Amino acid sequence: MREEAVETLRGVVRDCVSKHLYSSAIFFADKVVAATGDPADIYMQAQALFLGRQYRRALHLLNSSQIVLRDLRFRYLAAKCLEELKEWHQCLAMLGDAKVDEHGNVLSQNDGTAMYLDKDTEDHEINITSAICFLRGKAYEALENRAQARQWYKAAVKADALCYEALECLVDNYMLTCEEESSLLSSLQFGKDDKWLSSFYSCLVKKHVKEHVVEAKFRDLERETSGVASSNSSFSQTLKNNTDLLARRAEYYYQSGEYQRCFELTSMVLERDPFHLKCTLVHLVASMELGRSNDLYLMACNLVKDHPQNKATTIDGSFPPAWVGIGNAYAAQSEGDQAMAAFRSGARLFPGCHLPALYIGMEYMQTHNYKLAEQFFLQAKKICPSDPLVYNELGVVAYHMKEYQKGVQWFEMTLDCVSSSLSEMWEPTLVNLAHALRKLKMFQKAISCYEKALAVSTQNFSAFAGLAYTYHLQDNFDAAITYYHKALWLDPNDQFCTEMLTLALEDDCRGVDRRK
Repeated sequence: MREEAVETLRGVVRDCVSKHLYSSAIFFADKVVAATGDPADIYMQAQALFLGRQYRRALHLLNSSQIVLRDLRFRYLAAKCLEELKEWHQCLAMLGDAKVDEHGNVLSQNDGTAMYLDKDTEDHEINITSAICFLRGKAYEALENRAQARQWYKAAVKADALCYEALECLVDNYMLTCEEESSLLSSLQFGKDDKWLSSFYSCLVKKHVKEHVVEAKFRDLERETSGVASSNSSFSQTLKNNTDLLARRAEYYYQSGEYQRCFELTSMVLERDPFHLKCTLVHLVASMELGRSNDLYLMACNLVKDHPQNKATTIDGSFPPAWVGIGNAYAAQSEGDQAMAAFRSGARLFPGCHLPALYIGMEYMQTHNYKLAEQFFLQAKKICPSDPLVYNELGVVAYHMKEYQKGVQWFEMTLDCVSSSLSEMWEPTLVNLAHALRKLKMFQKAISCYEKALAVSTQNFSAFAGLAYTYHLQDNFDAAITYYHKALWLDPNDQFCTEMLTLALEDDCRGVDRRK
C-alpha cells in the first residue's frame, strides 16, 4: 500500500472517530496497522478500540506491542482499559510504582525507561503525568483507600493546574479541609494566560467565608476575564454568565441563608441548562427552604424520569448530600441510631466535610449530652472554621451548660461570620444571644438583640416573650405586659407567658397602689 493511501486511511480513521463511527474507525485502523506496523498507528487503533468499548481487545493490542512500558501514552491507555474493566489492582500495576507525600508531591516513580514518544505536544495540552496521577487517585478511591486517593488527586492538580477533574474530586467529595483547599490553591502553578483560572478555582472553594471576600473573588474573576477579552471580546461576558460559576454563586447564597436569591439564580441557570446536576441539587434545597412544594414535586418527577435509579448511595457511595440527607431524614423521624450511623459514614467518607460532625453534635444535643456535643462541634469548627452555624451550635451548648459568657462570645462570632444583611435564618441566633445577655443581667444589650430579631422576623414568639420577661425583670411592667400580650397573641396556650402576664399585672397594681 502506497504511503499516500495509508495517509488517506489515517484521515478516514480520524474522521470516523470525530463522527463517532467507532466500528468503521476500528476497521480502517486495523488495515493501517497491517500496512505499517508503526507505533503511532498501533496507538490510533487502540484508541479506536477503546472508544468502541472493546477494552479487552485494546488492552491485548497494547500489551502485544513492544513499547507499552516505554511510551507513557501506551501505558496510560492500557491503564484506562483496566479502569473500564474495574480491574483496579492491575490498573495501578500498569501505571508503575510511585510514592507521594501528604502534600501531593511525587517522591519516586519507577517507570523503567519510560518516555513519551509523541513529541508534537503543545503548551495547552494537559501534562500526561497529571493524567496518570489522576488515574491513580481514581483507582485508590475505587479500592476505598481515600487517603491515597486524596494525595494522588493533589499530585495531579499540582502537576498541571488544568487538570480540573482532580480538583473537582477533591472539592466535591470533601477530601480537604478549608485550610487545605486554600493551601493547595496557593501552591498551583498557572500559565501567564491562566490567571482567570486561578480566580475561577478560588470561587469554587470559597463557600463559607464572609460576603465581601466571596464577592471580591467574583470581581477578581471578572477583572481577569476582561483582560483576556482583548483577544476575544465575548469571552469576558460569556464567562461572567457561565452556568458553573452561577451555580457556585447560588451555592454560596444558600450557605448564607439567602434562599430567595439562591432560588432565583438556580432557576435562571436551569432554564438555560435543565440538566446541570450541581445546580439542580442547590435548586432543590432552596425550594425546600422556601416551602415551594410544587417546584419540588415537578423537579422530583423530572429526576425520576431522567434518572430512574433511586438510591443515590447505592449508585455512588461517595455522594455527600445523600449521606447527610439520609441522616437528617432519620433524625426528623426521631430515629437517632440510624441517623448517627449515616452521619458517621459521612464523616468517614468525607473527612473535609464538617456537616457530619456538626449533625452528630446536634444528635447528642437531643440527648442532653452537651460535653460530647461540644467535642463534635469543635471538630466541625476545625474542619471549616468559617461556617457560622458551627459557632451558633457552640453557643447553644455553652448556654445549656450555663456558661453564659462563653455563649455570648460564640453567638457574637456567629453574627460576625454572616453576611452584612441578616436574613431570617439568623433570627434564632439573635434571640439566643439576647437570652444569654439577659442571664448575665445585661438587660439593655439583651433588649437591643431582641429588637433586632423582631426586625428580621416580626412574628417571633421567643423574641416577644424574651423582651417581655426582660422588661419585667427591670420592673418596667407596662412594657412587659404589652409584650406578654403580643407573645400570647402568637401562642395563646403558652403557660409561662400566661403566668408571667398575671404576675406582671399584679405587680403593676401593687405599684399603682404604692404610688397612691
